Amino acid sequence: MVGDTDYSKYDLTHLQAELEQEREMKEMLEESVSDLKSTMCELQERLHSVDGEGNEWKTRYETQIELNGQLERQISIVHEKLEDLRGNPMDRLASIRSYDDMPVDTLRQRLKLLTNETSDLQSQLMDCRFRIEQEGKAFHKTYDERRAYLSEIAKLSSTLEANRRQYSTQPQGALGRKQKRPVR
Repeated sequence: MVGDTDYSKYDLTHLQAELEQEREMKEMLEESVSDLKSTMCELQERLHSVDGEGNEWKTRYETQIELNGQLERQISIVHEKLEDLRGNPMDRLASIRSYDDMPVDTLRQRLKLLTNETSDLQSQLMDCRFRIEQEGKAFHKTYDERRAYLSEIAKLSSTLEANRRQYSTQPQGALGRKQKRPVR
């Protein structure tokens, strides 16, 4: 017969040892794949938690928009006050005359009020600058973390895929022979 093979030249203990090595290799690869999958899942969860912070950025954005609106209203109020003080644009001295008619105590109160408004506006401006700087730093830090997570996920995905391809394309005997080589 053409298909007959002589199995007598294979030692049963040798075949059983090779089979055991193959099983160990398979077990080791399955464990490695399992570990990689769990690591990938953890990283994806961490990535989703970073994406979940988008609501925080949305809230900050909306707060900033509201604050900008308040500042714009304050600016328009100041412009209106300026227009009132200026009076008739043809009469350049109208604003000075309005102060001429005021008593000194009223002028002092007005000066104190304007000084307080100026310092309040400067304080708000400094607070806004500080908040913008802090939020910018936080954004860049979060963005860098997100990129690192994405990079790590991509690296693990490619490693997992390479292991899958290697395991599926490698002949069963090759795995056993690789394991027999001395480890350096």
